[in-house]
Amino acid sequence: MTSLSFGEIAHYYIYEEEAPGTVIAVLSDHPMFNSTERPATNFRLMKQFNNSVIHIQESDGQLTIGETIDREKICRQSPNCILALDVISFSKDQLQLINVKLEVRDINDNSPHFPSSEMHVDISESSSVGTRIPLQIAIDEDTGTNSIQNYEISSNSHFAIDVLTRADGGKYVDLVLIKELDRESKSAYTLELVAMDGGSPPLSGNTVVNVRVLDFNDNSPVFEKSAVIVDIMEDAPVGYLLLDLNAEDPDEGSNGEIIYSFSPQVSPEVRQLFKIDPKSGGVTLEGRIDFEIKQTYQFDVQAQDLSPNPLTSNCKITVNVIDVNDNAPTISITPLISVNKGIAYLSESAAMNSFVALISTTDKDSGSNSQVHCTLYGHEHFKLKQAYDDSFMIVTTSALDREKIAEYNLTLVAEDLGFPSLKTIKQYTIRVSDENDNAPQFTKQIYELSLLENNPAGAYITALTAKDPDFGLNCKVSYKLVDAKIMGQSLSTFVAIDAESGVLRAVRSLDYEKLKQLDFEVEAYDNGELQLSTLTHVKIKIIDENDNAPVITFPFLDNGLAEVMLPVNAPQNYLVLQLKATDIDDGLNGKLIYSIVQDNQKLFTMNRESGELTLTRKMDSLQDKDLSIEIAIYDSGKPPLQCNATITFILTDSFPSNVEVVIMQTSAEEQQQMDLSIVFVAVLAGGCALILFAILFVACSCKNKSSNSKTDIEDQNMKEEGKDQLPSDTTKKTQSSSSISQSESCQLSLNTESENCSLASRSDECKDLTRASQVSNK
Repeated sequence: MTSLSFGEIAHYYIYEEEAPGTVIAVLSDHPMFNSTERPATNFRLMKQFNNSVIHIQESDGQLTIGETIDREKICRQSPNCILALDVISFSKDQLQLINVKLEVRDINDNSPHFPSSEMHVDISESSSVGTRIPLQIAIDEDTGTNSIQNYEISSNSHFAIDVLTRADGGKYVDLVLIKELDRESKSAYTLELVAMDGGSPPLSGNTVVNVRVLDFNDNSPVFEKSAVIVDIMEDAPVGYLLLDLNAEDPDEGSNGEIIYSFSPQVSPEVRQLFKIDPKSGGVTLEGRIDFEIKQTYQFDVQAQDLSPNPLTSNCKITVNVIDVNDNAPTISITPLISVNKGIAYLSESAAMNSFVALISTTDKDSGSNSQVHCTLYGHEHFKLKQAYDDSFMIVTTSALDREKIAEYNLTLVAEDLGFPSLKTIKQYTIRVSDENDNAPQFTKQIYELSLLENNPAGAYITALTAKDPDFGLNCKVSYKLVDAKIMGQSLSTFVAIDAESGVLRAVRSLDYEKLKQLDFEVEAYDNGELQLSTLTHVKIKIIDENDNAPVITFPFLDNGLAEVMLPVNAPQNYLVLQLKATDIDDGLNGKLIYSIVQDNQKLFTMNRESGELTLTRKMDSLQDKDLSIEIAIYDSGKPPLQCNATITFILTDSFPSNVEVVIMQTSAEEQQQMDLSIVFVAVLAGGCALILFAILFVACSCKNKSSNSKTDIEDQNMKEEGKDQLPSDTTKKTQSSSSISQSESCQLSLNTESENCSLASRSDECKDLTRASQVSNK
């Protein structure tokens, strides 16, 4: 299983404006890769400031400049310009996350310059030595020592400059009066102001300062405070009043009236963000300020009287911007795995603790407002690990199975620690890509099938089905026969299977008499890169069809004819011969029935099962001259098949010497017929007896009628005498009832006898029975 390590930080630096292709560093040379136990073999850039700025060589992690870097465009005048890059290093058993801190250092590629080529300054001739007049500042986009470090002014007898440093580190300059002025002697001065940076070599820019000396004005305006510091929340609305400035001038009239304005050295940026009421001196917010862009603004406000020769004084204003939690965290997701249409793909073979994606959070606020806590919701199979600072990793917590869960919808929540806190929610979908980890499975382990013989070539047998829960080619199942030998021939000459559908067909017509069952195996395999397969056993039972007629094997036939010797003096039940036949079909299709089709002399009888042909009576040589019979042998199939033969008997005077004379005993069927004849004779005899009994019964009935009156008198007497006579009378009644029952039984027997005789008359046996009955009656 691949292990994952993180938290390694590598520091490098480059200078801006270096040529593309310049090598920055080689990560494989870093001390973290010196151990031979963890050789790095592959590097991949996960996150960078600009996709084209820095390139990485995958084989050794060589970092090069992709395109020219202009520090001023990337970081403006920020003192520190850091590009943060995340690199993943791969080895055989190690995956390592490296945070590369790339410092872009400034070069002196920008010269100082003033907003205008000349500036105008007014000063009263009455100004005392030491009077300070703010001058416009120069601009230099470089930072550090490459920014403006000093100012110089052309040589003169009345003015000097004082270079000062603002709270944000910038340099500004005041013009200082070093000698009293006399307007009548000289009313104007032209000076050259030069701004110089600290680069090597230094660069500079200049402007012309035109100083006009004004006529005497007693008093100049005076501010209550020469410097004011004010704090403002960065979410302050436009129009917000920062402060009210107040300056006084003791002069009268227009000489004492004051107007307020920005000093000439105030930058355009400040003029856009702040506004001064010229009459009241109120300073208001004119635009939106942002702590994340700039935290401090410093500028001068001047108060000037309205005399013909105005005098001014300055107040230094410092505005500190206070951070508020006005920026929600941002979430950046850089996946290690492939992404298509915003969906990340992760192989189901990924081991536990596998690195999935790098989560970077940023918050432009400061302090606790910029501290971010990140949480992952969605499924327990994934969790967050903090890599460093504000970077996290999504890693797996267990092995994945696409067949159980194919897609995960995760939710990332980044929340800062400000008050009130702000949060950002981002959805992240991970789709599990399939690995060929499941072999196809047949719906049955054994297929037991049947096929009627004599099938046409190409006959459909069945469709085998195997399913594979994998995806794509990994689940596309194909089928093939496992080659084997059947009766010395290849299995493929008997059956064939369609590779795509699994339909099994017979290649040729099958014959049950040659092949009773086909046993073979079918393989189902998927189409993955590493194919997986499984086997199933197929048993095809060939079903017999009644496709073979019986064949007589004895006696030997010639064109369907056979001649058999028959002694003239053969007795009744003499076994003439036993026919033998075969049928290669199976079951009922091969069970034979023997019968006589034509026997004009009614001389022979045949056992249906054994084929034994016997005489039904002793032969009469005078009547039986030309003897022949036609026999048929049937099988028991549906429909039955048969074979016929004609047997001609050649009469001889004696029994053949080599043939044993066999007299067949009466079979059970014949014995049953004889017993039936006896029964019929007995029934007829009984019928006659019943008729006689009926005549007697009628006579008795007539006698009973004549004695009815006497019986009534006796009954009356018995009632009077009591119960003593009741048994005798009951006996009489019982006897009378018995007589009636006997009469009914007699009549029933007569009817039964008539019905039996009628049934018997429908068959030859009945005729014989009738003749026997007539003889008996006689």
